[in-house]
Amino acid sequence: MGQAMFAQFQRETFSSESTGMVASGVAAVHGISGPTALASVTSRPTATPWAMFLWSLLLLMSQARDAHLECGERPMFARGAQYSRITGGIEAGVGEFPWQVSIQARNEHFCGGAILNEWWIITAAHCFYPEQLPPTDLRVVLGTTSLSSPSLEIKGVTTIIRHKDFQRVSMDNDVALLMLDNPITFNELKEPICLPMQPGLSQWHKCWVAGWGQVKSGLNQPMETELLKAPMTIMNWDKCFKEFPKLTKNMLCAGYENESYDSCQGDSGGPLACTQESGKKWYHVGIISWGRSCGLKNTPGIYTLLENYHSWIKKVTELEGRPFRAEQMVGTSKQKAKVSRASEFPKPGSPTLWLLLCLLPYATF
Repeated sequence: MGQAMFAQFQRETFSSESTGMVASGVAAVHGISGPTALASVTSRPTATPWAMFLWSLLLLMSQARDAHLECGERPMFARGAQYSRITGGIEAGVGEFPWQVSIQARNEHFCGGAILNEWWIITAAHCFYPEQLPPTDLRVVLGTTSLSSPSLEIKGVTTIIRHKDFQRVSMDNDVALLMLDNPITFNELKEPICLPMQPGLSQWHKCWVAGWGQVKSGLNQPMETELLKAPMTIMNWDKCFKEFPKLTKNMLCAGYENESYDSCQGDSGGPLACTQESGKKWYHVGIISWGRSCGLKNTPGIYTLLENYHSWIKKVTELEGRPFRAEQMVGTSKQKAKVSRASEFPKPGSPTLWLLLCLLPYATF
């Protein structure tokens, strides 16, 4: 509804004694005070229990919607999801990586990715090079650990945005964004991952990679249908540079000394998810990019250092009309507890407010 309809709605509600309660609600939202607001309050009928129930229900709906905007959490796995060992890695638990997605073409998995918010998936630019796949040929599978499940949630893609300075030879700036054709409805199986708010790799305590890629090197190796995970440790950049001279400052190295854990073909684009020692949130620290082979002992894999791309993500998402704000996704339970009752009221122009204003006149009789 536009501003004109809202203005007409205000005139009708203020002129009617029977709908004075709605007028007082509008006055409260827009900060109206004085005799007009007081008259509307004193002339309204007493709210019925049904009206109070409706009011509470809509506020709870609004708060539940906002709660799922928080990133980096995995409530289902935190309650005790189990995993089992399988050949070549560790099977991920249900809900353990709720931000993980499978990017597919012609119904076949070829790259991983991670949920940034309800509209955006972040992945690797090299997944779309050299073949220029049209967005309509892609689909994103989310909310599952098994690609063989009979019921998969699938989203279409409207836009592919590769970093304009991506270089295939050096693999520098290996980052891309996919815009979905309709927004994700978050739940315990589908949650966004946080982006790091402060630079520096020393802050990360525990890291994992996950994917549906190959478990052995080779062009003819089959892809996995179950999501596998492997523990990672971030390695010293200077030490890694000696082994990989084409390493740039937009990259980081991660591996697992004396073990064969690594990412492989088909895992590209997936996140290196890390948490801080004192926190329970998970952050997207690096994008799986390239390496020498799969699972060589004492040989790290190379990842796109995501902390270098905050401004790029902000800029391109704004240009596409679906802006992403990393700082809005990160919150704490303490911050939520400090929210005042006034700030819980639905925002002007929001669907929740319109529903509230339209239904309350019928609930007060």
